[in-house]
Amino acid sequence: MNTYIALLRGINVGGHKKVPMAELRKLLTNSGFENVSTYIQSGNVILNSSLSDIKMIEDKIQKSILEHFGFEVTVLVRTRNHFLNNFNNCPFKQEQKENSYFVLLSDVPKSENLEKVKDISYENETYQIIEDCLYFYSSVGYGNSKFNMNTFEKKLNMSATTRNYKTMVKLLSLSKELENRP
Repeated sequence: MNTYIALLRGINVGGHKKVPMAELRKLLTNSGFENVSTYIQSGNVILNSSLSDIKMIEDKIQKSILEHFGFEVTVLVRTRNHFLNNFNNCPFKQEQKENSYFVLLSDVPKSENLEKVKDISYENETYQIIEDCLYFYSSVGYGNSKFNMNTFEKKLNMSATTRNYKTMVKLLSLSKELENRP
């Protein structure tokens, strides 16, 4: 069994795309995943699967949600090691890192698409793209920033979902616990 972290984008935000976590856990268990657990209400899932193809896992979760809840949700799946690499590759100093956001991208951006975002700049904000993660820090906080993930998704031509530092740490901890189960 392999351990995966699945990130669902845009659920339970502002009363839209409501997905109760207990119902999601049951749905994914009934879809063939094992040891399914969730963290907070924003679409963080840790699970085991005998599947090794990430795209197949993403598709299976998306299809299950569409059939059960009646709406599409972007799903990004990472192995724990991949997720850990995304976390460890954060280029910011520790104090900034602890207040930064990790925009997990569905793929490594093509160089021609990176050119489209290289000049995006806002006061008090910095970002860097390393492999399939955009690292974002704002000294005025995410809620007060001018950063717009939708702009980056369009220009990079891919899906993305954002998690803060504390969520990343917790998902790494929960996935390690699951990996270490006998």
